[in-house]
Amino acid sequence: MSAPVELPKWADVGLIPLINVAAAFVISGLVVIAIGENPFEAVKLLLGGALGDLEGIGFTLYYATSFIFTGLAVAICFQAGLFNIGVEGQAYVAGLGAALACLYLGFLPGYTLAVVAIAAAALFGAAFAAIPGYLQAKRDSHLVITTIMFNYIASAFMGYLLVRVLREPSQMNPETHVFPPGGWVPQLHAILTYFGVKWPVTPLNLSFFLALIASFAVWILIWRTRLGFEIRTVGANPTAAVYGGISPARITMITTLMSGALAGGLAVNVILGEQHRLILEYVGGFGFVGIAVALMGRAHPAGIVLAAILFGMLYQGGAELAFDKPKISRDMIVLIQGLVVLFAGALEHMFRAPLANLLAKFAARPVDAPAVERG
Repeated sequence: MSAPVELPKWADVGLIPLINVAAAFVISGLVVIAIGENPFEAVKLLLGGALGDLEGIGFTLYYATSFIFTGLAVAICFQAGLFNIGVEGQAYVAGLGAALACLYLGFLPGYTLAVVAIAAAALFGAAFAAIPGYLQAKRDSHLVITTIMFNYIASAFMGYLLVRVLREPSQMNPETHVFPPGGWVPQLHAILTYFGVKWPVTPLNLSFFLALIASFAVWILIWRTRLGFEIRTVGANPTAAVYGGISPARITMITTLMSGALAGGLAVNVILGEQHRLILEYVGGFGFVGIAVALMGRAHPAGIVLAAILFGMLYQGGAELAFDKPKISRDMIVLIQGLVVLFAGALEHMFRAPLANLLAKFAARPVDAPAVERG
């Protein structure tokens, strides 16, 4: 087997993902042509719906917030050589932690309740991730298999609680009653109103800034701390890590705990920032999309933020596109997401060799020598 083609860091992190996305959009454009629509008009409508006005931007960043958290949750396990597919279930259980804090600690003053609910979401997400993490570290159970199974456990468990235990008696829908206002994460339009700035009513809330802080914290952790070095060492070569005195089992536990805690950010954004109550299936597949975000972002926080914004644009712009072009349904957006995953994951090396050859040709181009001065 040939060794992977080496590229400059800027090309590997920045250029390759852009080429992969462009390839995915080209293939999607051919599908749009096949169903009798103009792909350029479709792109215009998609971008206009996502970025054409402040309302579209607000919804785009709201979706991107959830994708940042789930992408970081997947990526931090990637760095340790682990594949956590259970972010969906971990985020679901994290919502239970946030809901219990808001429902039973409503006596807390001010926004103290919101802070406690955020901590509870992180704690419950980490606790649910700790079980497959322990099975991987101590019983050698494969994390991919156990986290997939735990997604179903989380779904069944939360369905039972919302239908049988936590459901508001006056409601037919499986949901809790509305949380006290102190447990709400403030929305951006409400905050800007205090400063005289008009912003359309959107679900965008302060969780977006919390996601950016989490991204910076993960970057500091992975690339500027001893623990981060140990995580990357285990991910690169577990055998060498053991010879260096690093315990892969300990790193497995730590990374899965942090991954589950980051998954709790999805609960904070949706449950505390928008719905203000716990509802059934609020995760909506965002945990699985986080895998695509982490792959496209090359498991780097900066790349994850950009990839999350792209997927946020697809969600928001796709809704507007499906409204204006009935032939292009939401399934088309799912197709684009699938193609992005295909090119960013399974086919990520397709363009590496041609790009490396192209860059090598530019690097080898001769530079005109300066004229020699005559005496």
